[in-house]
Amino acid sequence: MFPVSRRRFLTISAAVVATAGSARAAPLHQWRGVALGAEASITLAHPEAGRIVREAIAEIDRLEDIFSLYRADSALSRLNRHGGLEAPPFELLECLSLCSALHTATLGVFDPTIQPLWALHAERHATGSAPEQAEIAHIRPLVGFAGVTYDAQRIGFARTGMALTLNGVAQGYIADKVADRMRAEGLTDILVNTGEFHAIGKMPDGEGSGWPVSLKVGDRVLHDAVHLRDLALASSSPLGTVFDAAGTVGHILDPRTGEAAPANWQLVSVTAPRAAVADGLSTAGCLLTRQELGRAVSRFAGARIEYLG
Repeated sequence: MFPVSRRRFLTISAAVVATAGSARAAPLHQWRGVALGAEASITLAHPEAGRIVREAIAEIDRLEDIFSLYRADSALSRLNRHGGLEAPPFELLECLSLCSALHTATLGVFDPTIQPLWALHAERHATGSAPEQAEIAHIRPLVGFAGVTYDAQRIGFARTGMALTLNGVAQGYIADKVADRMRAEGLTDILVNTGEFHAIGKMPDGEGSGWPVSLKVGDRVLHDAVHLRDLALASSSPLGTVFDAAGTVGHILDPRTGEAAPANWQLVSVTAPRAAVADGLSTAGCLLTRQELGRAVSRFAGARIEYLG
C-alpha cells in the first residue's frame, strides 16, 4: 500500500502547507528539518522556544530509531532483517495495534506488510520496466497482516521474507508523540509537522479559529484553509512519489492486486484527533472509493474527510 519513503507530495507533486495568520503580538519561532524523510517543522511563540524545539528534535530522533527503514539498527529494520524481534519497543507495538484497527476498518486495504511488493516494484522500475505478473504473484503470498503476530515479548512473521513498512502511520504517530510531550509540559498553541500535522491549541493571536492549513497540489490551492485546533491532519497523493520516469506509476500499492493505486484522486486529506489515524486513513483512501473511505473514517471517533478529489 505504501512505500519505504512514502508520498513525498509535500515537496514533489502536492503539498499541505501552513498559511500565515493575522497580526500577532509575538513573532512565531519555526524550526524546519526532516522526520522519516519528510520535511518537518515546529511552529510556536514561546520564550523558551529553542529548548522546546531541541527536546522535540530529540524525541523525533528517538522514534526514528524505532520506525526508520533507513537506519540499519532501527527496531523495524532489525525486525525485517531477522523476521522477528524480541522485547519490542512499546511504540512499535502501539503502532501495530493501530495498524490492525486500520486494516479491519479498510477491509484489508491498509496493510503494512506490503513492503516486499514495494521493494519489487522499486527494483524493477529502477531498471526501466515494470514487474511481470509472475513476479508479483510470487511475492504476494508474503503480504497479509494476519501473518504478523505481536505481544510484549515478541513480534514475528508467519512466513520467511515478510517485511513491514510503517510509513503509512509512523509520520503521524511521531507528530502525536511530539505533541503529547508538549501537552504534558503544559504547552499550547503549537503546530507540529512531521509530514503530517498535529495542532495543539490555536495559532497565537489567530482569533481563536485554529492553525490555518491550506491543501495544495503543486502551486494550485485545492481547498480553503482547514483550521486545526487540537486536531490533526494528514494527506496522501497517489502520484506523490512515483516509480517510473514518466511519473505515471504511483508509490501506493494495492495489497489485493500488487499493483499501483489508480490515480483516481489527486489528494486525500483526513482530520482526526490523532495524526496517526488520519495518516493511515488518508493513505488507504488512495485505494478506496468515496463511500468506502467514508465507512472506514466512521470507525474512528472524530475523524473526517476534509478533501477527496
